Amino acid sequence: MEPVGILLLIVAIFLIIVLFRSIKIVPQQWNYIIERLGRYRRTLEPGPRLLIPFVDSVRAKVDLRERVVNFPPQPVITADNLGVQIDTVLYYIITQPTAAVYNIEDYLAGVEQLTTTTLRNVVGSMDLEKTLTSREEINARLAAELDKATDKWGLKVTRVELRSIEPPLSIRDAMEKQMRAERDRRAAILNAEGTKRSAILNAEGEQQAQVLRAKGQRDAAVLRADGEAKAIQTVFAAIHKAKPTDRLLTYQYLQTLPSIAQGSANKVWVVPAELTRALGSVGNAFGGDKSGPAEEEEVEIDTSALELDDEAKKALEAAQSAAREVQDFGEGKTTPQLPPSPA
Repeated sequence: MEPVGILLLIVAIFLIIVLFRSIKIVPQQWNYIIERLGRYRRTLEPGPRLLIPFVDSVRAKVDLRERVVNFPPQPVITADNLGVQIDTVLYYIITQPTAAVYNIEDYLAGVEQLTTTTLRNVVGSMDLEKTLTSREEINARLAAELDKATDKWGLKVTRVELRSIEPPLSIRDAMEKQMRAERDRRAAILNAEGTKRSAILNAEGEQQAQVLRAKGQRDAAVLRADGEAKAIQTVFAAIHKAKPTDRLLTYQYLQTLPSIAQGSANKVWVVPAELTRALGSVGNAFGGDKSGPAEEEEVEIDTSALELDDEAKKALEAAQSAAREVQDFGEGKTTPQLPPSPA
């Protein structure tokens, strides 16, 4: 190859290298720190940018997105002298790329150490129980302290979270026993309250049931009494409206005599004083002397002339016999024979 061709090839390669070093494309959410001959020159924002070859150089590439850092568990002593292991998660963003590059050598290491010391200061002023129940308070205090300390580094601490708090094994066992006892106590209280409530509801239900039954019985008794009263009124009104004769009343009276004589417990048969008068009316009703009522001495009724059933005839004959006995006793002809007293 001729020397001219070699020279042209070298020049072409040199131009390509110069062009490559002169053009920089900055991605979105990134900043490039540019130094000129070792001194800060400017900060390149996203997009294509031109540099002076061999004079300008990229000092650092800074990511402006929010970043998450998980620090290993740190031993911390509480106010009641108990050691716990606390695992923290830090969220931050870089707001000033130049400060993050030039004000601190390694801002991640600085943030980790600052988080550890701040966490020990915050948790060291609390006892174990408050530490376990005050996560939100600890997170807020850590975020405020770290944001204040990292402001000169160009960082913004957006949030700090305590991912886990691990007390010693003996403390965990004691806490589990305490929680188990507390759950048992609450269960016993709830069971007692449920039993009490159930007994109260049962008593109230029984009371209401008794009240309703009493009201129902009262209303039923009132309705029955009202119904019987109306029935009696209806019957008497019907009898009064029908205007029954002496013959009908006498016949109905005789119809009831067999039922009076029935029953083994009837030891004495009471004959009413009006029986003679009733029998005289019967005689007049079925063909006797129509000129006047029958005399009391002659109480004779021919049962064969009456169209009555057997029971009515027997009742009539029994009534006639009883009437004679009453008449004879009234005239002094006979003495009533009482039945022998039971042994």
